[in-house]
Amino acid sequence: MGKHALLSASSSHRWLNCPPSARLCEQYEDKGSSYAAEGTDAHTLGEYKLKTALGISAKDPTTRLAYYSEEMEECATGYVAYIIELVETAKQNCTDPVVLIEQRLDFSKYVEGGFGTGDCVIIADGTLHICDYKHGQGVLVESEENPQMKLYALGALELFDGIYDIDTVSMTVYQPRRNNISTHTVFKESLYQWADEVLKPIAELAYDGEGEFQCGDWCQFCKAKQNCRKRAEQNLELAKYEFKLPPLLEDDEIESILGRIDDLISWASDIKDYALQAALSGKDWNGWKLVEGRSNRRYTNEEAVANNVSAAGYDPYEHKVMGITAMEKVLGKARFSELLGSLVEKPQGKPTLVPESDKRPAIHTAKHDFNDYKEEISNG
Repeated sequence: MGKHALLSASSSHRWLNCPPSARLCEQYEDKGSSYAAEGTDAHTLGEYKLKTALGISAKDPTTRLAYYSEEMEECATGYVAYIIELVETAKQNCTDPVVLIEQRLDFSKYVEGGFGTGDCVIIADGTLHICDYKHGQGVLVESEENPQMKLYALGALELFDGIYDIDTVSMTVYQPRRNNISTHTVFKESLYQWADEVLKPIAELAYDGEGEFQCGDWCQFCKAKQNCRKRAEQNLELAKYEFKLPPLLEDDEIESILGRIDDLISWASDIKDYALQAALSGKDWNGWKLVEGRSNRRYTNEEAVANNVSAAGYDPYEHKVMGITAMEKVLGKARFSELLGSLVEKPQGKPTLVPESDKRPAIHTAKHDFNDYKEEISNG
């Protein structure tokens, strides 16, 4: 069996919403990224530190981690502390909880060939805990209605339901670089119901390459996103608007555009990238050509430059304080806070329009303040 299942837990958000995308993505090479590699290093470090904390023999991988940093060390330490706290809590109701680290979990009872790897599973009477470490900071990951977590839970229940008296399943996403610890708890029976009524039928469609193509936030991680016809149709439908001055569009038209324009921009960027890569591989696009882009001058030997300028009596170096992120990585969060906490401020962010589902509080405009003032006067 390959390294990744066709219907993997990590891609379940996509194939559950767009079943035929599973087979479609088989045509594409699995290209890695620096973000994925950094995440792998973070998981490796967390696994080692957790095993060590639990008294399990493990080899220190630090020197082999290409992306190791003080920040990664702190993230792993916090993750371990959180897991140990969960284990101690489990011991209050169960004398022999089982802790599984980087455990292969098989949910093929519901999903053909389905399996995944659970970062940490704690099995005890009463509650089964599933914890998933997320090192990325680009996308906030929630545990509620998270299909990846549900699939891991089903795999764990397949192993231990019946051996332990499990009533509820607690699923936690631990995402330290977003200060996000999201936990959602469900009854075991409701999970089984979802598996039978929702998961299994859709998984059968996905495995057979059937079902309807659907666009949504899951397209972001789809290998076929650049030349997917369904995604093109949806975005071209939006592009049919004649973008006149906003006052010539009705409010509901503006609202419709706002709700989809980020997807349109993302799709257009993906198309441009796809076309460029194809051209670099030898494809001729009618009406387009490859040219050399603009570039900036650069030194061929910085050490020689510094020596020559110094010999002429000038200072060749810029003297600049490191940025906050770089400084925090060098010092570590605790030391950074100790030394520089009182010298760092967070200015008010630039106003931006977001959907009402966004968790950030709404800001008040001058119009809102004026209306509040008028209301106070009328009530006074």
